[in-house]
Amino acid sequence: MLFDFLVSMETQLTWYGHAVFKIKTATGNVLLIDPWLTNPAFARGKDELTSLDRVDLILLTHGHSDHVGNAVEIGKRTGAKLVSNFDLNAAMISVLGYPEAQAGNETTGHLGGELSLLDGEVTVRFVPAWHGSAIQKDDNAPPVYGGNPTGLIIALRGGPTLYHTGDTDLFSDMALVSRFNKIDIMLVCIGDHFTMGPDRAVEAVKLVNPREVIPMHYGTFPVLTGTPEAFGRELKERKVKAKLRVMKIGETIGLGAG
Repeated sequence: MLFDFLVSMETQLTWYGHAVFKIKTATGNVLLIDPWLTNPAFARGKDELTSLDRVDLILLTHGHSDHVGNAVEIGKRTGAKLVSNFDLNAAMISVLGYPEAQAGNETTGHLGGELSLLDGEVTVRFVPAWHGSAIQKDDNAPPVYGGNPTGLIIALRGGPTLYHTGDTDLFSDMALVSRFNKIDIMLVCIGDHFTMGPDRAVEAVKLVNPREVIPMHYGTFPVLTGTPEAFGRELKERKVKAKLRVMKIGETIGLGAG
């Protein structure tokens, strides 16, 4: 009984494939990052989507459809507040119909800015990502400007600090992330083709110097050829100290304190 209680009080992280993560805080608040739950790598995506009965915050790194995913449907059903940069926020409302009342200034920021959310339990800082960001209403609609792509630094009171890189290439200013936030968990894209692959992702890990690293954004489509095995080999060959943690799709793990 005591063990179950302690587990329930621990920060929990669930990976749904691609770049989709759910964070459940020690107090039970629920955050979804880039919520494309119905991605082709997650067989139970539709069931999981309909069973989500509580989401407090939806965090978006950029406007591409494989990251915006099911955000609007989830937001309308759960009342989740939208956390994104200013331009992406505006496009989500005007193009995709995200509820405007759930996308106000208190959860809207921009590069370098930090938001204090959920009575201070969660802070989110927007940091650069080297990618693109456009929103389309459907495949036949023209792209609409979605602002700068971002990574997200998510710090949990009494818990760990996570860095979700979003979609990005390696760039030298990643080294500045850990100057302001000691990163416990780095969620790093490794798939190649649309983002950095395993070799460049390892260099990104070296710059950030997290305690643990969890690979993401691989294997969803055939062109995403980067693998955790290749990533792990590169980490070992370059003597990177961060612990590699490879999650299974749909798996939930405990993260402990920061």
